[in-house]
Amino acid sequence: MTRSIPADSARRRVLLAAAVYALVTLVYFAFASRAVLSTHTQWNHFALLAEAWLHGRLDLGGPPPAYAAGNDFASFQGKWFVTFPPFPAVLLLPLVWIGKSATRVQDGQFFLWLAGLGPAFLFLGLEKLRRSGRSQCSTRTNMLLCLLFAFGTVYFFTAQQGSVWFAAHVVGVALAALYLLWSLDAKHPILAGLALGLGFMTRTPLLFAFPLFALEALRVSLRPSVSNADSAQATEPSSVAAAPEQLELPLAPEAKRSPAAVRGLFARMGAFWTALDKLRLLRLYVAFAAPIAVIIGVSFWHNQARFGDPFEVGYQYLTVQWQGRMQKWGLFHYHYLARNLGVVLTSLPYWPEPGAGRVFQVNTHGLALWFTTPVYLWLLWPRKFSSLTWTLWLTVLAVALPSLLYQNTGWLQFGYRFSNDYAVFLFALFAVGAYRFKALFWCAALWAVLVNAFGAATFGRAQFDRFYYVDASQRTLHQAD
Repeated sequence: MTRSIPADSARRRVLLAAAVYALVTLVYFAFASRAVLSTHTQWNHFALLAEAWLHGRLDLGGPPPAYAAGNDFASFQGKWFVTFPPFPAVLLLPLVWIGKSATRVQDGQFFLWLAGLGPAFLFLGLEKLRRSGRSQCSTRTNMLLCLLFAFGTVYFFTAQQGSVWFAAHVVGVALAALYLLWSLDAKHPILAGLALGLGFMTRTPLLFAFPLFALEALRVSLRPSVSNADSAQATEPSSVAAAPEQLELPLAPEAKRSPAAVRGLFARMGAFWTALDKLRLLRLYVAFAAPIAVIIGVSFWHNQARFGDPFEVGYQYLTVQWQGRMQKWGLFHYHYLARNLGVVLTSLPYWPEPGAGRVFQVNTHGLALWFTTPVYLWLLWPRKFSSLTWTLWLTVLAVALPSLLYQNTGWLQFGYRFSNDYAVFLFALFAVGAYRFKALFWCAALWAVLVNAFGAATFGRAQFDRFYYVDASQRTLHQAD
């Protein structure tokens, strides 16, 4: 017998995270198609981009390979470019250098090896919440939540694909989980900024996750008391600076017109300002912002070098048939909101016409989020609210909004894949909500695992046409009357 490991040691947490990674990776490989394991994917844009860099160029050096069918490449001034945020290509650089060619790199398998990192890093984040007393979940519950994330969300089918759109989500989830871990208590501002900056260079909406660190830094920069607390207490009982978790500024609606309430509000604001360690907050913000600023600067240079404009990523030069709607409405617009919400909230499987020879159909705009992962509904009724609850919800909404206003629903997909950008923060909300995970929750979790296992086993496979409805125009969201 080996010497026992202390119950709550860092070593034990790392070993448990490694166990999460090993189990998730084993299952993901068991579900993987032979093609993903044995050859490059059809849309290996990141490997092609890495190959271009190794040849000293930012464009492909010619038209895209025929096997990619010209899908999502930009044509500008006679050159062809990969427009996707490039950090996943950086990860592939060593393999492309060793293989001497993008076609010799099994990019799908590479990202499959990375896919277990997100759930493992999420476990470390949930454990940090438990150790700080902000979560009532046990280590066992945290492990179950991480496995539910891996197998009961659309991340499961995402991890199986390996091609460019899905590979970015795999890397983005790992970076989002690291960002969560390093942002809690604002302990590691430089690392949190690095994770967020690299997240931006992987999945652009991740940049909008900054409220998590910003508000955590604000919280830890509040002193538990002020030096003249006695005088403040004499002025207004509410003006005494409270602990960071207890300090509340809003007034009750019925008190808003009261002069005493207005004075109380100013007193609270004054106490808040007095309690704030402004120098500490400034240092945290500067340390956090520095790596982000450097990475955004690199991104601007990259855009300028390719398209002559630091703010141009190249999407307007994509050779796709829905280019017209991007030219009319732009990449982001309120015009797209209703359609995207329709997918997120209402898209369900349906039965085809009799005699069609198909069991049921899933529109490739993706299934509703509550259908693929019904446990998300529990988040609407937490048993406990704290400042972190509001911080996480603000972070989720900030990351989700750009995708809800985006010109694309995520098509082609089994479920709403853009939810991968903020799913890590949703699972952190499970940890801080003081939920009692009872039988109904675990029944919903079992449903989520079964549904997403079906998506992982069928999406993009030989039986794809049997279960999925594809409208190349992207106009059909629901079954026709």
